[in-house]
Amino acid sequence: MSVLQTIPFQANKLGLLTALTAAILVTTGCQSLKANSGTNQPSSTVQGQSVQQPQKLESFNITGKIGVTTPANDANGAQGGSAFYAWGQQSDRFAIELIGALGIGKTNIEYNGQSATLVSEKTGTLTAADPETLLKKATGWQAPISQMPYWISGRPAPSDSAPQLDAQNRLISSVNGEWNASFTYKGNDKLPNKISAVQSQGNKVVMTIDHQNR
Repeated sequence: MSVLQTIPFQANKLGLLTALTAAILVTTGCQSLKANSGTNQPSSTVQGQSVQQPQKLESFNITGKIGVTTPANDANGAQGGSAFYAWGQQSDRFAIELIGALGIGKTNIEYNGQSATLVSEKTGTLTAADPETLLKKATGWQAPISQMPYWISGRPAPSDSAPQLDAQNRLISSVNGEWNASFTYKGNDKLPNKISAVQSQGNKVVMTIDHQNR
């Protein structure tokens, strides 16, 4: 079942991103978000060669569509859902708004670096120590949310293994625990415009990415 097809995003993205950015700034006490700023990262060895890793983006605003598929079980076949999203990130803090959110309606997720909060029309307010636990608690879906800021930056997460690069030294696949991630790029772009992550049990996440502050 294909859960992700690129179609026009009908929500007001500019207003949404402004609201997300404002929420992050209030939380962090920062005065502004610096587009595409990053921290210097050491080189790593990939396929026997020492390669300088891309910088992790310390802040970004992205929009797109996310699709999730869960594996079949004895009671049900494979199930899926999708949502449009807007994601604002500042350091390790983020705010995400989901529209058409995976069966629970419009949803807001915030993470302050220590705990995560989810608010939706169906679930009310939920909290958890990390965003993965929170998402599973609210929807039953599984997704490698904590690794996404690194993958969105086109670099492996610190806990990744077996990263593979293309001829332009861009990350094209990486492994994080039970998740196998693959990356697609538009033309010569250095940042991925699509991430697909598949878990050994059959969970799958596909995410299209439109960087708003490039």
